[in-house]
Amino acid sequence: MSVVGIVAEYNPFHSGHEFLMNQARLIAGDDPIIAVMSGNYVQRGEMAILDKWSRARSAIEAGADLVFELPFSYAVQAADMFATGGVDLLTRLGARNLVFGVEDANLNFEYFGDRISKIPRQRQEFADYSQTYSTQYNQMVAREVGHEVSEPNAILGLAYAVANANLGSPLKLSPVNRVGAGHDDILQREAAVQSASAIRNLLLNGAEWAELEQWLPKGEIAAFDQEKVLPNWEMLFPFLKYRLESASIKELQQIYQMSEGLEYKFKAEIHLAENFADFLRRVKSKRYTYSRLRRLSLYTLLNVTEADVLKSYDHVSTMLLAYSKRGRKYLKQQRKEFAVDIVSKVDRKNAQEGTLGLQVRVDRLFEQIVGADQNFGRRPLEVN
Repeated sequence: MSVVGIVAEYNPFHSGHEFLMNQARLIAGDDPIIAVMSGNYVQRGEMAILDKWSRARSAIEAGADLVFELPFSYAVQAADMFATGGVDLLTRLGARNLVFGVEDANLNFEYFGDRISKIPRQRQEFADYSQTYSTQYNQMVAREVGHEVSEPNAILGLAYAVANANLGSPLKLSPVNRVGAGHDDILQREAAVQSASAIRNLLLNGAEWAELEQWLPKGEIAAFDQEKVLPNWEMLFPFLKYRLESASIKELQQIYQMSEGLEYKFKAEIHLAENFADFLRRVKSKRYTYSRLRRLSLYTLLNVTEADVLKSYDHVSTMLLAYSKRGRKYLKQQRKEFAVDIVSKVDRKNAQEGTLGLQVRVDRLFEQIVGADQNFGRRPLEVN
């Protein structure tokens, strides 16, 4: 079987994702395409603009056959952990190929991943406080492989390659050239494909649906049309402010990835900040990227501790969000061979531990914001 895997966020699902799905279908043929997708919180430390069920439906309508949730413990992480979680899950679900979009598909990602995976860990730890960790990591990559990898999707592609090498290279890597706007580009109205960032900005600023029809599938537009609330950090800022001002320094020190005295900086600046963007500017330094600070803000808001994340890895499972007829057939044939627990129904017992337990807990806030249950009482969507 040439089962194809994709690691994605679909925040939101747009025409660029449709293009990648079409390229994946050329490889998969009549075999399934499996998407492992972030849930209601995404890698850069934000709530997804649409809930996981709506985004999963859009992926199936565009050609995916199975959509599984990448647990929060992996989804809201730096690129290396995000990639490790996604690649590992795809492998356990029987994928044989990994398709991903990059700025230059001619780069030899398998070679890069193999080289970097063999570098001793201590050589990948950096103590230059005048630069971010990601900058120092990119410099190390350039030294080791003789090529600078600095574009956002190339960096993530490299993370997939390293994760794949660390797992014994179980997947064939199939990079695909991105089309249209770049990962973080501002709106380019003449482009057939916009960046997800540009589309989110349009949505959050009240764009008319007619303006978005050329970049979003009809099903996605219909989903947005039914939403009363589009989650964003400015909406969440008062809750973060209360959390930081009411928590003690000792409590903040327990938050996942709270380090190097950031708890003092967070507590000092939150009282002065007028909004979330202002807060990030106040706590920003050369040492930390905005993505790292958003993730830390999200961990703080959700009260996710170091112990919570580490304990969640004791039992890794994945929720099945949606499937097609081809996906259902594959599940029926192969499910007993999968090396990971698949959750089709959340109940009081399975929601008490592991990655699912943490996921259910953090989704409670998302449920309060959007006004709809996300786990209990939900079943996988069959989309024909």
